[in-house]
Amino acid sequence: MTSIWKWSGSLALAGGLFLAGNDPGLAQDAAAAPKGVPIDSQYVFNTLLFLIAGFLVMWMAAGFAMLEAGMVRSKNVSMQCTKNIALFAIAGIMYWALGYNVMYDGVDGGFIGSLTPKSIPEPGSDPGSYSAASDWFFQMVFCATAASIVSGTIAERIKLWPFLIFVAVLTSLIYPIQGAWKWGAGWLASGADTSWIKTFAGAEFQDFAGSTLVHSTGGWAALVGALLLGARAGKYGPNGQINPMPGSNMPLATLGTFILWLGWFGFNGGSQLAMGTLEDASAVSRIFMNTNLAAAGGVVVAIMLNQLFYGKVDLTMALNGALAGLVAITAEPLTPSPLWSLIIGGLGGAIVVFAVPLLDKLKIDDVVGAIPVHLLAGIWGTLAVPLTNDGATFTAQIVGIVSIGLFVSVASLVVWLLLKMTMGLRPSVEMETGGLDIGEIGLEAYPEFGSGSQRI
Repeated sequence: MTSIWKWSGSLALAGGLFLAGNDPGLAQDAAAAPKGVPIDSQYVFNTLLFLIAGFLVMWMAAGFAMLEAGMVRSKNVSMQCTKNIALFAIAGIMYWALGYNVMYDGVDGGFIGSLTPKSIPEPGSDPGSYSAASDWFFQMVFCATAASIVSGTIAERIKLWPFLIFVAVLTSLIYPIQGAWKWGAGWLASGADTSWIKTFAGAEFQDFAGSTLVHSTGGWAALVGALLLGARAGKYGPNGQINPMPGSNMPLATLGTFILWLGWFGFNGGSQLAMGTLEDASAVSRIFMNTNLAAAGGVVVAIMLNQLFYGKVDLTMALNGALAGLVAITAEPLTPSPLWSLIIGGLGGAIVVFAVPLLDKLKIDDVVGAIPVHLLAGIWGTLAVPLTNDGATFTAQIVGIVSIGLFVSVASLVVWLLLKMTMGLRPSVEMETGGLDIGEIGLEAYPEFGSGSQRI
């Protein structure tokens, strides 16, 4: 009976707010209604936020798979799809087996948590204001996102098993350790013994949903892998010429981008971590609005700059402009005004336009443009936080960016080097030339167009 009264009170409050929005004469009555939300209702709404946002972020795995499948050549599409479904599965297992506790259990202002498997409470026995399993699921899909970033950069010239082993290490140790520094109440976070960082930088490090902790982390790991692997065969000529290698399916890449755009509402909105009060529901709504504006700003700036400098609009730049805008706003999607959100996202789109040709000049082969999108736009978004959030300082943001960048780069370098010395990273030239679909997977994505296939 008590639960019935709690739910009826919540429904009455919701009904009063709805009527007030449609009849100004009822606004005063709605304002006078009790604003407290029963604790059971808060538990339900908070848990639902984690679950709904979590499956939206999980859907981003499909977005990465489709984006990459469209951006690689047809002879490597099956390989990219295999990598993406495998990395999501491995991330889920490794984050349960080790990563979650490394990131959250007993960090206490330090650098690393517990090296034991995650124990999820039985249903109905969870303490706090949300289900522990829903929190684990939400955090796991963020971990998988970091691994997805690596996949696109080093596409078309890495063997399957070294990549999957790197993913296992990234999702069980590298990502969780740096994540613990902020989100696990480590040395960059509030509530811990952060006297040094606050004395030195004047504030804690701020990263609302992971411009640095997720996107730049994946970007650093991808950059180190790309430098060790080198470019795809034939990408750069001996006299500095750059040979274009167009993707196989632009509609598929566009679909992947829209899926990622949709999933980002869960990525940023879910990072409010609560929806059991009016204030939290309002904050999630504002985050959705700012997230969408930043993505739109990234697209518009990217296509305008392409038209200005190259005389044509490049679809791949427009797609990556949207993603760069999304990455940039991820560090702080709540406090910016709508105009600031457009500016932050627009500058993310500009970064893509200038950074992609720069990487080619440096002979860094990034197949899908993940380094400009996730690493560089992630750095920009993290640096932009003090522009709209009074609780942040540029010094603290730089400390977080540099420390996480150094750790992820060094740790990734060690793992990539060990894999290179033991099992090798690259396939043979013949296999790479013929395509990894046949050489590694044994299955062509488009067999009717394959050189060794016959039409029926």
